[in-house]
Amino acid sequence: MSWTDERVELLKKLWSDGLSASQIAAELGGITRNAVIGKVHRLGLSGRAKAPSSSVPRQRKPRVPSQMFRAPRPMMRGNTALALAYEYEPESEPEVIENIIPIGQRCSILELDAEKCHWPIGDPGQPDFFFCGGKAANGPYCGYHSRIAYQPVADRRRDKRLLRV
Repeated sequence: MSWTDERVELLKKLWSDGLSASQIAAELGGITRNAVIGKVHRLGLSGRAKAPSSSVPRQRKPRVPSQMFRAPRPMMRGNTALALAYEYEPESEPEVIENIIPIGQRCSILELDAEKCHWPIGDPGQPDFFFCGGKAANGPYCGYHSRIAYQPVADRRRDKRLLRV
């Protein structure tokens, strides 16, 4: 489809009459709404006249100084009727006892096998990094490190219920 002089003139007339781009495309035939919009833009046609009711600016209410500053809202939101009824005091976490690993038990990655605990100790980028090397219980870790790595599902669910209160 090419824009002939006749089609451009018809586009200008329909645009000035206030037809939408979709209506103009249907009238011209064989072109899309976006093609009409693009041609109107390239021709630099002015925007259409607005309806008389929207061209008159509406009157604004004068501001009262007391309405300019709002009172601060309370920090708690939502239903606060029972908010103070439940005060949750989390149980203090048991103090972590440092697991002392004997020097003879420690091993490097080259010394690991299925019988030894694969729990990493320290920063892998440091020269003092090592693996636990204890006797593996069920899986890749010794009994102590298995209790750290694997949490029972029931304990995790119970903790979430306590947090919801």
